[in-house]
Amino acid sequence: MMFSRRKSYRNGIVPAPRLPSGRGRAIVALSLALILSALAVFTLEWADRTFPPPLSEAGTVSAEVLDRDGHLLRAFAAKDGLWRLKTTAQDVDPRFIEMLIAYEDQRFREHHGVDPLALARAALQFVTNGRIVSGASTLSMQVARLIEPRERRTLGAKLLQVARAIQIERRLGKDEILDLYLTHAPYGGNLEGVRAASLAWFGKEPRRLSAGEAALLVA
Repeated sequence: MMFSRRKSYRNGIVPAPRLPSGRGRAIVALSLALILSALAVFTLEWADRTFPPPLSEAGTVSAEVLDRDGHLLRAFAAKDGLWRLKTTAQDVDPRFIEMLIAYEDQRFREHHGVDPLALARAALQFVTNGRIVSGASTLSMQVARLIEPRERRTLGAKLLQVARAIQIERRLGKDEILDLYLTHAPYGGNLEGVRAASLAWFGKEPRRLSAGEAALLVA
């Protein structure tokens, strides 16, 4: 046996390399998976920092003139011509907030920008009915669309909206996201935000909305 091995080397024949065992292949596969995962995380972090959501522009609101007690005397349109009064959840009747979350995004407090269950439901309804029956946009996704509007509703725009929603969730708390929605939600014409709509339609601050008025603004 030793003689034949030496002879094969002298003839220039190199023995085939030994293949790694099952355990060795598992280690190689695990190492490759870890490297790819680290590369994916690095790429996502780089993209998130390089292309942040335009949150600074979301702070553009109407100027307000208040009396000594903090009551609104007059408001001016924002520089884009919209009546957009800064609104927080504390400015709105709690029933409105409850209705809004129940109607628009039931798992708002649980997801991280995208609701997988809502996506699955919308996809199943589309396949079953051959048309869009219900959407899957979360409040975070709607905020992403409101602060960075797109002229056309395409698949690419929807994917960007999803990415932006995840970015926004990484930067802001749920209450801050809700405040942005309450400030930027469209209510027809040049009215944006629940407070502007409540003052224009009902002549009252949104904290004084009745149940019926709150339901009308939500729907």
